[in-house]
This record gives sequence, structure tokens and C-alpha cells, in this order.
Amino acid sequence: MTEREHDEEPVHWTEWDWPREQWLLAEQSTHGWPRSLLLEVCTRIIFPTVLVVSLYLLFAGHHYAGGGFTGGLVAGLAFVLRYVAGGSAEIAAATRVRPPVLIGYGLAVAVTTALVPVAFGKPVLSSAVWTLHPPVLGELEIVSSLALDIGVYLLIVGVVLDLMRTLGSGIETRELERQNEEEAESL
Repeated sequence: MTEREHDEEPVHWTEWDWPREQWLLAEQSTHGWPRSLLLEVCTRIIFPTVLVVSLYLLFAGHHYAGGGFTGGLVAGLAFVLRYVAGGSAEIAAATRVRPPVLIGYGLAVAVTTALVPVAFGKPVLSSAVWTLHPPVLGELEIVSSLALDIGVYLLIVGVVLDLMRTLGSGIETRELERQNEEEAESL
């Protein structure tokens, strides 16, 4: 028996198959918001699908409806749905990058993509098309404006996350103050 196994407390046989980590957080968030199990489960099922749709809109935007702005807004709506379901704790669980970092990367990619044609004697925001022939995919066109769309996508997602972080913290603070006032009045 290893030292680690020795340090763990014994688990009663009726509890050995209980989850060790919470897939969903507690019934009340840390800020006192009531939580809905149905909404959280549906959100966690829908969230990855909406993100995939946003990526489709991002990559299909050159030839079809969509683009970086539309894809970023759809991805932002997915994060808004997570925020409605669980508050700022859900957003913190869903994102590993801070919103100002996303905004900075998106802006840097978009501005760089817009200015690179100037170095080659072309006007700002000019685009080029490269045609590749990968063995399985057939003919594949890559447009340089896709980098601009990716920058705009990152910028929009960062702005939406930052808005939820700043505006949401004010809403949560007011809700917490209201609950504290109600508790003080009841005493």
C-alpha cells in the first residue's frame, strides 16, 4: 500500500460510487443566486454546440453568411447563456483566458492583418487567395482575410466576456447587498 492510499480516509461502502467532484455547483451560488438544475444541464449540453456553430460561421464567412463578427456574437451568446445559468462562477469555469487578453490578441491580429498588405505595396485591407490541393480534402481556398475575421472573432468574444464580468459583478453585488438587508431586517 502506498503512502497516498494510506492517507485517504476510508469511504463507507454505500458512498464509494458517489462523485468526488461536483459536476454542477451547489444549489445556491456563492452570491446567493438561485440556480436551476434543468437550465444548467441544458446549458452544458448546448454550449459546445453553439461554439461549433460560431466556428462554422467564422470559417464560412468569406463565401456565405457569417464572418468574424457574426461568429463572435454567437460565441458570446453561448457565454451569456452560461452566465445566466450559473453566474460568474460558470463563466470562470468556462474560460481560461482573461477577457482583456482576448481583446488584445484579437485587436493585434486584426490590425496586423489589415496593415500587412501595405508592406507589399497594396492598399490597406487587401486580401489574397491561395489555393491548396491537400490529398483528402481536394481543392481548398485560403483567403488572407480569414486572419482578420479571426481577430474580430477574438475581439468580440473578449468584449462580451468583459461586459459580463464588469456588469455582472455589479448585479451580483447589488443582489448580495439586498439579501444582507433582508437578513438584517428579519433579525
